[in-house]
Amino acid sequence: MQSTTRESRSRNHRRLLSALTLALLLAPLLTGCLRAQVSMGVSADDRVSGQIIAATIPTSDTDTGPTLTPPSTLANKIRVSEYRQDGYVGSEARFDDLTFGDVQTLGSMSDQAVGSFQLIFQRSGDTVSLDGNADLQSVPTQGSDVQFTIAFPARIGTTNGTREGDNIITWKLPPGEITAMRAEVNYPDPNTRSFAGWAGIVGGVTIGVAAIVGAMAWVNRNPPVRRRNSSA
Repeated sequence: MQSTTRESRSRNHRRLLSALTLALLLAPLLTGCLRAQVSMGVSADDRVSGQIIAATIPTSDTDTGPTLTPPSTLANKIRVSEYRQDGYVGSEARFDDLTFGDVQTLGSMSDQAVGSFQLIFQRSGDTVSLDGNADLQSVPTQGSDVQFTIAFPARIGTTNGTREGDNIITWKLPPGEITAMRAEVNYPDPNTRSFAGWAGIVGGVTIGVAAIVGAMAWVNRNPPVRRRNSSA
């Protein structure tokens, strides 16, 4: 009976040691510092360029931090390089000429992400709106730096972010929380602008043709007077 009790206590002790060891191994991951910075610029043609930085404080000499991997559909528009700055290691991705639809796929660039981002751009006439959501509930609250900055081609109408100027907004995203990001701005629809330009060209051509036809009609209506032969 005593032997069974000792064996039971030994097993419980081993389980406790295993649990403590696991907790100690996970502690650096749970308390590690995270740097996640997203910067974007929207052009008047509704194209998006910018960069994403994802980095952590390394836990060993071989720790290279989180790796960003571009979606296969955007491989030719995104360039990824190593990031090392201020003691952080990780990846930096730069992108150009993305459509509003392309931006929605950027959240899948890291399979090591401890948080999630969702960004949706929508246009209605001359109004462009941004609806975003940052779920950082699993991000360590100590020592983490997570922020999102965006610049638009016109003065920002409404937003729940911090204005850094007429057309720049920044959100300092608190770890351990879910944050909504909203903004609205007005500038001409590039598709409408292109159509207006084409209509102007067609109108110019039409006016030109009408002028030529009118001139020909005037000449035909008023033929030059032939001089009579003086010898007649």
